[in-house]
Amino acid sequence: MRITLHGAAGGEVTGSAYLVETSRAKALVDCGLFQGGKDADAKNRAPHDGEGRGLDAVLITHGHLDHTGRLPLLTRAGFSGPIWATPATIEMTSLILRDAAKIQVHDLEKHNRHRAREGKPPLEPLYTPAEVEQTLPLMRAVPYLQPVEVAPGIHAEYTEAGHMLGSTSIRLTAQENGRVHTAVFSGDLGPRTAPILRDYEPFREADLVFLESTYGDRDHRPFDETVEQFFKILETAVRERAKVIVPTFAVGRAQVLTVLLAWAFREGRLKPFPVFLDSPMALEAGRIYARHMELFDENMRKFLREGSLKHDLATLRASASAEESKALNDLQGPCLIMAGAGMCTGGRILHHLRHNLSRPETHVLIVGHQSRESLGRRLVEGDSVVNIFGEKIVVRAQVHTLGGFSAHAGQTDLRTWFEALAPAKPRTVLTHGEDGPRTALAGLLRARFGLDAERPALGASFAL
Repeated sequence: MRITLHGAAGGEVTGSAYLVETSRAKALVDCGLFQGGKDADAKNRAPHDGEGRGLDAVLITHGHLDHTGRLPLLTRAGFSGPIWATPATIEMTSLILRDAAKIQVHDLEKHNRHRAREGKPPLEPLYTPAEVEQTLPLMRAVPYLQPVEVAPGIHAEYTEAGHMLGSTSIRLTAQENGRVHTAVFSGDLGPRTAPILRDYEPFREADLVFLESTYGDRDHRPFDETVEQFFKILETAVRERAKVIVPTFAVGRAQVLTVLLAWAFREGRLKPFPVFLDSPMALEAGRIYARHMELFDENMRKFLREGSLKHDLATLRASASAEESKALNDLQGPCLIMAGAGMCTGGRILHHLRHNLSRPETHVLIVGHQSRESLGRRLVEGDSVVNIFGEKIVVRAQVHTLGGFSAHAGQTDLRTWFEALAPAKPRTVLTHGEDGPRTALAGLLRARFGLDAERPALGASFAL
């Protein structure tokens, strides 16, 4: 068994893709989009030289774009095999890929109008909605905790990762030359204190482990403290009749924040005020959540049994159309606007930031990981001027980073997940992390378990 990294390596946290090769088959674990960096577009091509026809199967850990966003490129390259994922991940992947294709076409139409005025030829989107529709019928459902033969001689077992609805870690098993080899892919792991979803369930045996290290250098602020900070910011904004702008990941973060607001309004922690969910994608994601309540933790099930979300969220309005979204520009506070994309790399949030960043009374809440060179990262790092749609915008708004809302496990939770595997003394490879976090996590694993974790470059291969 040989595994080669085609993304989320060399200090990258996007573009996850692992090519698995045995004497009988080739499979890909994840096929994600590179996001945020200047060279992201150049990297966003089909893995392993685009030879989609030589691939037997694809396995998806979860539906986020940085784990699924290159799938249509595989079908363009000739891939026609199965794409294995949990039922909820299939629904989320369908939603996310359709949205990504639509945004690409929309953004390029505007960009190409500028190019035409400059006498330049038009650019093509990475892929089209039609290519997404050719990809989605290839998806096949897998159960949790039951080994499935996903390619000739390769069996896969999926277990809960606690990161987003349907998210999993995957263990592959293959027999080569009379020996059984096992490789575990953590996928993205969620924090154990996060609401709505069940906690992660680690594997306990493996020869080789690929462990994400997004926050390998630190723990998040405790969730309860983050919730309290969130509520205090909202109390201040309501008192000052200000706008609160939240770049929101449509899948996961939007649902968590909505549930927290429902709880606060139900319990009287906050007086209800106008809330706008300016994301058609988040609305559809909410419907998918409602269809998969079997993945909720017991606290969330109890909360749903004891009250009515519809009643709790009577002041919540959904902005389905572009016109409804634009109308929010003229709205006076107090109000909270949640809009995508979560890293401010596109979508409706850019319009809200363009209209509100220069206003000192505005509060901007950063509630998730921001990749290098993304607009969200520049706001977190305190840039005083940012560029939106080619226009320089002075940042006078109050920018708050609420790391405790992250859907990624912090250092302690990463260590705890790995602790179940440590007695097997697996070869350990840290991926999906920038250099600082994965170096720190490698030091922790060495000190705690006596294992030297590797920090590979893009294109590195590992043989069993």
